[in-house]
Amino acid sequence: MLEDKVAIITGGTRGIGLEIVRLFKKNKAEVVLFGSKKETVDNAIDALKKEGLIVRGYYPNLNNPNEVEQVMKEINDKYGHIDILVNNAGVSSHKKIEDTTYEDFTNIININVNAIFNVSKSVIPYMKKRNSGVILNTSSMVSITGQPSGIGYPTSKTAVNGFTLSLARELAPFNIRVNAVAPGIIDTDMVSNLSKEMIEPLIKTIPLGRIGKTLDIANAFLFLASDMASYITGVILSVDGLARN
Repeated sequence: MLEDKVAIITGGTRGIGLEIVRLFKKNKAEVVLFGSKKETVDNAIDALKKEGLIVRGYYPNLNNPNEVEQVMKEINDKYGHIDILVNNAGVSSHKKIEDTTYEDFTNIININVNAIFNVSKSVIPYMKKRNSGVILNTSSMVSITGQPSGIGYPTSKTAVNGFTLSLARELAPFNIRVNAVAPGIIDTDMVSNLSKEMIEPLIKTIPLGRIGKTLDIANAFLFLASDMASYITGVILSVDGLARN
């Protein structure tokens, strides 16, 4: 589904991001993953290599425009084009507001919102030159429902939704599609470490009767990145088993 496409996935070293990397590569894309540090990038590349999947990796500071622009130039110079950007890097928090410092809140906004602006801005000129491209952002169910603590995370994901909808309108004349995927409760490392007593009440809130898998989310990204979604832009796609209700 992605043959001859060059895709960049931020936050691609574990969890949902790593599953997106894996699925895009299996669908014949040239994949470049971004991580927060060299060690995690190298570990992810080595793990994928054992599966027969060869990808490249970088670890720029996503809030440093110069670093990001240099990496984007290197990628474009190597492949000749950049077709897909998945803004998946992010952090969360479950602190009550009285325990959340300004620095805590700002850190979440920097990684979950400002970095998306910075990375997207750096890749758009390459997409405009080809009059085509796809930018996909990771939102969250809590951008719709809110959550009982960790105010910074749902705030950031609501901002991601606004960024997605507005950028979709701005870039549509250049045939660049912009969408987001809003996962629900997904079986990542964090959820796997929860006790049975905590998991079972969560499952009862989901009409489909199960926690989502990382592949469920990766499949949504694959669809939106592919030509099958060529007439879809400005969409926040909920993949949550209807857990938002």
